[in-house]
Amino acid sequence: MNIAYVFFTFKYVSVIPSPQQGAQALPIAANIQALSHSFADRQVLRNVSFRVDQGAFVGLLGANGAGKTTLFSILTRLLRSSSGDVFLFGHDLQQSPAAALATLGIVFQQPTLDLDLSVLQNLQYHGAIQGMSPTNVQSRAQDELERLQLWDRRHEHVRRLNGGHRRRVEIARALLHEPRLLLLDEATAGLDLESRIQLQRHVRTLIETRGLAVLWSTHRAEELEASDTVILLDKGAVCAQGQLSNLITAAGVEDTNQLLLSLSKTRA
Repeated sequence: MNIAYVFFTFKYVSVIPSPQQGAQALPIAANIQALSHSFADRQVLRNVSFRVDQGAFVGLLGANGAGKTTLFSILTRLLRSSSGDVFLFGHDLQQSPAAALATLGIVFQQPTLDLDLSVLQNLQYHGAIQGMSPTNVQSRAQDELERLQLWDRRHEHVRRLNGGHRRRVEIARALLHEPRLLLLDEATAGLDLESRIQLQRHVRTLIETRGLAVLWSTHRAEELEASDTVILLDKGAVCAQGQLSNLITAAGVEDTNQLLLSLSKTRA
C-alpha cells in the first residue's frame, strides 16, 4: 500500500507519496527548480519548484493573476526567468533551448490560429516552422485531425469554426511534431460545457495511449479529478502540491474550492 506523508507549515502544504520499493522511476518530463520572476518591482513568481513525470497529468490550479501564464511563458522561453532553472526531459532550457523546446507542445490561453487560413494550412505552417517535411506534415495532420473528427473540415477557414473546434485544431497543431510534454494554459477558456468535457477527455486519452506528460493550467476546480497531482499556485508561490484528494483531507475541507480558499486565507 502506498503511504502518504503529510507536511504542514504556516504557508505551505505538501502531500507527497512515499517511494514504492522496487518501483522503476519514470523519466522527468519537466523539472522546475526555484523559479522566480519579477516585472520591474513586482514579483510574480516566488521560488516555484515542482516536477511533471512522463505519462502524468499535473494540474496547475490557481486564481486569475496567480502567475500561471507567466510560468508558461518561461517554460516556452517567451520570457527568461529572473532566477531558477527549467529542465525538459533533462535538457536545460537556457543552455540547450532547441533540444528542450523540441520535446514541447503548447496550447496558449489566447487563440493563436490564423483565422484566414484553412485548418490544414495552419498545421502546414506550424510543421514548416518545426522543420518537418511536407509529406510528414500531411500524414501527421491527417492522423491528428481524424482523431479529433476534423479531417473532413481541413479545407475550411478557421474563421468558420466555433470555439470548441478551434481549440481542437490547436491541440492537433501542438501534437503535430509528436512532443513528449503538452502544456495547456487555460485551454478551456471561452468554451461551453460540452466542449470543455470533450477536450479534457481527449487530453487524458493522450496520456493513456501515448504516455504523454501534461501540465494543465486552470482556475476551474471542476476540471481536476481527485486522483490528479495538483500544484496550487497563489500569489506567485506554490502553496500546496500532491494528490488532490490527499490535500483536501489534510486541510480538513470538503472540496477543491474550499481548499483554495483556505490556503489563500492562510497566505493573506
